[in-house]
Amino acid sequence: MKYKQLGSTGMFVSEICLGTMTFGGAGYFKIVGELDQKSATGIVARALEAGVNFIDTADVYSFGVSEQITGQALKDIGVKRSDVVIATKCYGRMGPGPNDIGASRGHIMDSVSRSLERLQTDHIDLYQIHATDSVTPVEETMRALDDLVRQGMVRYAGVSNWQAWKIMKAQGAAHHRGWARFETLQAYYSIAGRDLEREIVPLLDDQKMGLMVWSPLAGGLLSGKFGPGSNGPEGARRAAFDFPPVDKDRAWKCVDAMREIAGAHGVSVARVALAYVLAKPFVMSVIIGAKTMEQLDDNLDAVTLALSADEMDKLDGASALPGEYPGWMLARQGAERVPKPK
Repeated sequence: MKYKQLGSTGMFVSEICLGTMTFGGAGYFKIVGELDQKSATGIVARALEAGVNFIDTADVYSFGVSEQITGQALKDIGVKRSDVVIATKCYGRMGPGPNDIGASRGHIMDSVSRSLERLQTDHIDLYQIHATDSVTPVEETMRALDDLVRQGMVRYAGVSNWQAWKIMKAQGAAHHRGWARFETLQAYYSIAGRDLEREIVPLLDDQKMGLMVWSPLAGGLLSGKFGPGSNGPEGARRAAFDFPPVDKDRAWKCVDAMREIAGAHGVSVARVALAYVLAKPFVMSVIIGAKTMEQLDDNLDAVTLALSADEMDKLDGASALPGEYPGWMLARQGAERVPKPK
């Protein structure tokens, strides 16, 4: 297991992050997973044994149950608090009232206290805003996060599923006022969904932010168990919840290319899909979620699969993004200004 810098901070996290959306199974999260306390504790213990020190959850996952199970699992295992990096998120609707959702100061302050209680801890290492709020000014959100950092309830702040321009606006506001900034972005990225490379990846490089990848297997679509005209195995999440949106024709081309490479290495297609994402230099950590120990072990083993330059080129070619403005114009006009390798 490799450990990478959390954004521009001095903290290091494992390149594999254990996601906990499969814990609990309340409400529509039942589609994702229904692991009870005993099963979830086993998953957490196995991940920690493999060198994972990074766990991601959210208040909205099973409406708090995921956080409760995660906190209890860590307590039952007896892991030292400083040996695990706990990340959670707020924004999602947690009640029927008009202020039970969003990135307002009020909702953030209410949410963090409840998350701390469910997680049975006195601080959250990485507190992330789960979604973009079209109502709350970014200055209000960033000031609230800075207060939490100054109070010691939160160590670092992160963001998830925001637009590039809005992340940059938030970073600018934080820099101008001396507030805590966003150190990480949690976003969707997979070999079949490389849109992030257009605007977000250059921003992450410029701002020295760490990228946490969610759904690197595109909701299981890239596991190798799906194909044209197939809904996959019985009980597959994709069959009941077709998310995230993926161009299926491009996805099948990616799967075909990965299947050939998987055969050459004697591994699963899923492992190749994860290894491809892990090999990208802008990726800090890849979030994996598992419903079974077998699935967890296969995903964890992706860190041992080293794809050759030729294999990466083949996969890059199969998954290449179509040209989009202004990208193709930037490449045409700026070719002479691209630094040449020394």
